[in-house]
Amino acid sequence: MKDSDLQYVLALQHVPNLGDVSAKKLIRHTGSAEAVFKEKKAALLKIDGIGNTKLSYLFSSENLKAAEKELEFILRNKVKTLYYENSDYPERLKHCLDGPILLFERGNIQLVNRKILSIVGTRKATTHGISFCERFIEELAPLNPVIVSGFAYGIDIAAQRAAIKHNLQTVGCLAHGLNNMYPAVHQKYVAGVENNGGFLTDFWSTDTFDRNNFLKRNRIIAGMSEATVVIESAEKGGSLVTADIANSYSREVFAVPGRPTDLQSKGCNMLIKSQQAHVMTSAADLIYMLNWHPQTPVKAVQKQLFVELEEDEQALYGYLKDRGKEQLDLIALNCSIPTFKAATLLLNMELKGVVKPLPGKLFEAV
Repeated sequence: MKDSDLQYVLALQHVPNLGDVSAKKLIRHTGSAEAVFKEKKAALLKIDGIGNTKLSYLFSSENLKAAEKELEFILRNKVKTLYYENSDYPERLKHCLDGPILLFERGNIQLVNRKILSIVGTRKATTHGISFCERFIEELAPLNPVIVSGFAYGIDIAAQRAAIKHNLQTVGCLAHGLNNMYPAVHQKYVAGVENNGGFLTDFWSTDTFDRNNFLKRNRIIAGMSEATVVIESAEKGGSLVTADIANSYSREVFAVPGRPTDLQSKGCNMLIKSQQAHVMTSAADLIYMLNWHPQTPVKAVQKQLFVELEEDEQALYGYLKDRGKEQLDLIALNCSIPTFKAATLLLNMELKGVVKPLPGKLFEAV
């Protein structure tokens, strides 16, 4: 995008009371952000959902002046911009009506043809919650997902640190501009995130720090991923907002259950009880529900080579050799192994090259 085009997009983003949904309507009607500012007000008022309130500040000269200053910041700091109509914009976020018209990026984020998972939770995480988060990401590591979170205290930073540890790409969605970092104590993790992904935000460098920004940025966390996982949450909190947004986008939501007396599990238990989230007790639950498998096909093992299999793996392999193709649920039932455990075993066997997945959650022996 040329700098002049970018300035008009920034100017449109700056208009008070307009919002991303209405901004997209104006662009769609006129053809470009620049054309919006050059169109007559009477013509814009004919657009469904666009009224005087939305347009009251559109033609103020302050919009282009502010955009010029922000453009200088972007160019000076080599900030990458992602416009919602361009191919480098997060694909799933394109399908969200209220997705930002423009995102700002630090780092080197690669999302094309990737499994993308958002992990959120309370800032007051327990040792159990952090331990579960770390183990969960370790179990997912062979599938090489992108881990998205909010770079906040608690579960967020635990998820992003675990992603870095296992060389997974991670994206921090910020509730402020790229000219600062919150919380300041997490500055020590910035380089690690940027080396393994980066940061995204739709806030400007001049935007004031506001607690409401955290709720607004949650739509990005929920919108850019295939599923959202809530690991710990109290009865109220931003994680539940993110889960609600993900459900509104028709994305899968998972929650880790806890004891009824645990304060930081009440939110997760509520999501499960109200059927707003799937129960998740291990990575195998998510792998099964999303039908995830390793991106790189595992080469078939030559029959003359010996592959070490655990006792349960031997049982699954023998069953598949006898029966041929079979669905996961039937494999687990006939081998007397819980479904979540069978899913994990089959993933390990796939990595060993002795089984392969097929469409419809079928598996067969190699």
